Amino acid sequence: MRIAQVSPLYEPVPPRLYGGTERVVAWLTEELVRRGHEVTLFASGDSRTSARLVSPWPRALRLDPARPDPHALHTLELAQVFSAAGRFDVIHCHVDYLAFPYGRLVSTPVVHTLHGRLDLRPLAHLLAALPDVPLVSISDSQREPLRTLPLRWIATVHHGLPVAEVPFAPRGGDSLVFLGRVSPEKRPDLAIAVAKRLGLPLRIAAKVDRPDRDYFEHEIRPLLDHPLIEFVGEVSDAEKWRLLGEASALLFPVDWPEPFGITMIEALACGTPVVARPCGAVPEVIRDGEVGFLADSLDDLVGAVKRIDLIDRARCRRWVEERFSVSVMVDRYEAVYRRLLAER
Repeated sequence: MRIAQVSPLYEPVPPRLYGGTERVVAWLTEELVRRGHEVTLFASGDSRTSARLVSPWPRALRLDPARPDPHALHTLELAQVFSAAGRFDVIHCHVDYLAFPYGRLVSTPVVHTLHGRLDLRPLAHLLAALPDVPLVSISDSQREPLRTLPLRWIATVHHGLPVAEVPFAPRGGDSLVFLGRVSPEKRPDLAIAVAKRLGLPLRIAAKVDRPDRDYFEHEIRPLLDHPLIEFVGEVSDAEKWRLLGEASALLFPVDWPEPFGITMIEALACGTPVVARPCGAVPEVIRDGEVGFLADSLDDLVGAVKRIDLIDRARCRRWVEERFSVSVMVDRYEAVYRRLLAER
């Protein structure tokens, strides 16, 4: 198939440091190319890909010192995509609602994977007006806020990573790790409280976005003045695998309707169990007592970490291989593309 993959421009594909959506787009694109599809990737110019790359801007936007207008550049990207729509069998968009109107104006099938939270009122208002847009969710729970709307859900496709590229750490270590993003909904403060209560070292490998800077300075930075707590900041893939492999557990104490949570499957691929609060998609990723523990309160989270040695690290790795590998993800996306082509 001739497939267009349309990525956000905030990070390169794949990201150098933090990045969720663009990382999934990279995994998906490379596996599609490996399977023999003709793939064109629309992304920032500093992306690295085996596909044909088309870009409206030479650098990813988040760390671009020029701080260009993201709305203008995403508009240009979509113009590049849809002016060439006839060259593709399927267009797969990962830019949330930005491409919704364009897909209704071309004969080429267009599908949109929604990567964020869907419990925001303006988004529900928009989707209610465009119920025919073909949508893919990244978890079943992600759809829950929109269950009363007659939307055109094509499938749920969980994220999948290239497990063979992730080093397995069969022994782990004594430290805990918090990975991803420092923000109120991710609850790094709760992870710090767990580590202090247990007397275990905690490494926080996370980025701080501009909107979360005040939260970091006023709520989190004062908690870092403790010998057990180390704030590492954003890390490369190699450093991420090292931190996860050396940890006894990933702490994932989120307090929001988590759409998926890539860091959970990254940890499990290393063999590192996950201790998480059961919010959003977390119970779809973590089977309680088998590859980690689900707990809500501080006391229960502490108790879960105390039992982490009951989890078989090899089972964590197999869990990802069986359910959250890039191969499984791309099998499901190929089925989505075939369905759209058949319906056309």
